[in-house]
Amino acid sequence: MELGYLSLVLAGLFGFVMAWGVGANDLANVMSTTMGSKAITIRQAIIIAIIFEFAGAFIGGMQVSDTVRNGIINTGALSHHPELLVDGMLAVLLAGTSWMLIASVFGLPVSITHTIIGAMVGFGTIVLGADAIHWKTVSFIAISWITSPLIAGFFSFLLFTLLQYLIFMRLGPFRHAKRYAPLLLFLIGIAVSTVSVIRGLGHLGFEIGFLEAVATTIGIGLLIMFIGTIMINRITPNPYSSRHNQFAEVEKIFGVLMLFTACAMIFAHGSNDVAIAVGPIAAIATIVKSSGQVLAGSHPPYWITFLVCTGVVLGLLMYGRNVIATVGKGITSLTPSRAFAATLAGAFTVVIATGMGIPVSTTQTLVGGVLGVGLARGIGALNMVVVRNIFMSWIITIPAAAVFAIIYFYALHFLFRL
Repeated sequence: MELGYLSLVLAGLFGFVMAWGVGANDLANVMSTTMGSKAITIRQAIIIAIIFEFAGAFIGGMQVSDTVRNGIINTGALSHHPELLVDGMLAVLLAGTSWMLIASVFGLPVSITHTIIGAMVGFGTIVLGADAIHWKTVSFIAISWITSPLIAGFFSFLLFTLLQYLIFMRLGPFRHAKRYAPLLLFLIGIAVSTVSVIRGLGHLGFEIGFLEAVATTIGIGLLIMFIGTIMINRITPNPYSSRHNQFAEVEKIFGVLMLFTACAMIFAHGSNDVAIAVGPIAAIATIVKSSGQVLAGSHPPYWITFLVCTGVVLGLLMYGRNVIATVGKGITSLTPSRAFAATLAGAFTVVIATGMGIPVSTTQTLVGGVLGVGLARGIGALNMVVVRNIFMSWIITIPAAAVFAIIYFYALHFLFRL
């Protein structure tokens, strides 16, 4: 049997192309609320995507990557046939590539989480049988796919309704927006820092206790609150503005909030969805490095995470426009305040799940957040045709990924092992 570095080269190539598809679909979905609401400029969006996608993957994503590599199928059953696992992981990467690219062409925001895990279940069932699948882990993850958009939608509904009551329904909405903006900025800071403090610093070799973690998290929240407040204080309203123009000035404040909220959501995406894409490549790299041994629990090499992050960012820049149009404009009309409620609710949902090592879908949580905001405005504010198409694509993703993985596995096994 020859594993060699050809398998590793192919894993890097397939993984990069799949990461490109993730950027064109998954990351585009994450950026859709920010760019669809025109809260920030394209240049700002690009800078934020590069910085926080890399930061999330390197600081917060190790545990989720390990869940994908070792928690879905019983890799120990392939200890005497590591070439089968290599072929399977290559097939998973190709399956993810195919489905993400197809969905991106049609502008459908499908989930890389669904795609990778569905592909791994398909490969594992064919090669090892259904008993080799860790169905308890899979069912736990599947439940999170249902609950995460519901939770994000619920929180975005509550948050947007609260913003309406505290700001938009009051006399002098600009004054009220400035009053509550520091608290909202603090919440954004908590969302950004939670994963990095609780788990990420441990991966970087820094061991801190509970009190230190709480103090650091609060400190980051206060820092973001301070910086954001300075930016908001630069927005000066016209005291003679009409009520309609006052709303426009309030949206400028939420534009600043969205700048920070986008950072939180992209960090969450890097720590969860990018880590999922890293998993199959890391499994192959571990086998090649260990001369064919199937090892569990080792951290993926940093070059793999860097490769995947680079592909994700390029995919967003080169072909993310279709998904951005679907989620950012197609589901419901978004303003910075509406996008803020949807994105912050989605960020907290993903951050909490990542802290528990659960590979939830950023796509689903953000779409759930947008739906929650739309429902808060009334069912008529939702484009139900777009919503139906999105839900159908979610249902199709798992079996489609499984079928692709099976086809690619047999093709690769025929080409390289016979």
